[in-house]
Amino acid sequence: MSLCIKIIDIHGREILDSRGNPTVEVEVTAQTETTGRKTTARESVPSGASTGRFEAVELRDGDDRYFGLGVQKVVEHINNRIKSELLGMNVLNQVGIDRKLIELDGMDNKGNLGANALLGVSLACARCAAAAMEMPLHRYLGGINAKVLPRPMMNVINGGAHSKNSIDFQEFMIVPFAAEFADALRMGAEVYHFLRQILHEDGLLTAVGDEGGFAPDLKDAREVFSYLERAVVKAGYEPGKDIAFAMDAAASELYDEARDIYLFKGEDRTRSSDEMIELYEGLVNDFPIISIEDGLNEDDWEGWQKLTARLADRIMLVGDDLFVTNTKRIRCGIDLKVANAVLIKVNQIGTLTEAMDAIALSKDNNYQAVISHRSGETENSFIADLAVAVNAGWIKTGAPCRGERTAKYNELLRIAEELA
Repeated sequence: MSLCIKIIDIHGREILDSRGNPTVEVEVTAQTETTGRKTTARESVPSGASTGRFEAVELRDGDDRYFGLGVQKVVEHINNRIKSELLGMNVLNQVGIDRKLIELDGMDNKGNLGANALLGVSLACARCAAAAMEMPLHRYLGGINAKVLPRPMMNVINGGAHSKNSIDFQEFMIVPFAAEFADALRMGAEVYHFLRQILHEDGLLTAVGDEGGFAPDLKDAREVFSYLERAVVKAGYEPGKDIAFAMDAAASELYDEARDIYLFKGEDRTRSSDEMIELYEGLVNDFPIISIEDGLNEDDWEGWQKLTARLADRIMLVGDDLFVTNTKRIRCGIDLKVANAVLIKVNQIGTLTEAMDAIALSKDNNYQAVISHRSGETENSFIADLAVAVNAGWIKTGAPCRGERTAKYNELLRIAEELA
């Protein structure tokens, strides 16, 4: 007889994310049939500032509360329609639960009940199932082969939609190379603090942005990477050997569709698609960059093909807005030989099963999978367990600063101890 742990209650509520905006938290309670034991677990839903137009829909109330950003309607969907349909289901049947959620919404973009409603329930069910089985979440999700700690990609300088400074590109990251996760985290934190010191000495702003990175007014990407090199050296490490660099261009945020150009307001200039590729190639030639995310607009498939042909044999080319954790768009990218890595954001697609399908498709086709947070985060650590569960090898979860970012790093430290 298969084990049945029935869902007996689902409760959603409105909470605040790391930007002070409302988001959804969901509690799921399940009861083991054979023992009567009850288990309750909760999860919350992140929210992005820089969002691709092909992402699943995050519903907001649009009324006078919280500047229209409230999620009381979403909570109502959870506490009424979703709850009534899922009560009695086996919480261990994640695929069945997620399929039911998708059917209930009935729209490809999750625009009926809202991706934030579906995801909160989906993640809370997985967390509840793991707790009911008395298993760590990463083990429950990934089985006995969940064993690879991800390499952290730490956003230490913010620009673009993540801050109000003069830097046009959105994220500049350091990527520590170490055999143990704890050492990689320590190296990243050390470079981060030396970077603060150098910026402060140069009279530049050291307040932090949404993801914990600094937001100084620097003239362009080259100046940013020069500061990162200085910080790495001052911390006692060698750029390219101990610490590499990565960036998220978030090019869709820069793209002017009417003129088919990219606007660099901080540099007071424009660039064509070909000029963007030339810019990236020059940066890769001059700095130890191992990854560029969203280098071109989310619908510039031809430009992405050119970019991939030029740089894919040297670095990771990560699709975020391009792929939006959606298997249909990932398959399109594979067929067109576009990019070589996929950013995985669970709230882009709406359910855990769909996100894991996207990861599996990526890895089956030799695309790297990078598990990612959002700029509006909560203190939950689900993506840390997810990264280990699928042996992704990479995680983006911000600077080693701010509690909603360090929550993920600290959970990975605990997992590393357990796996050791």
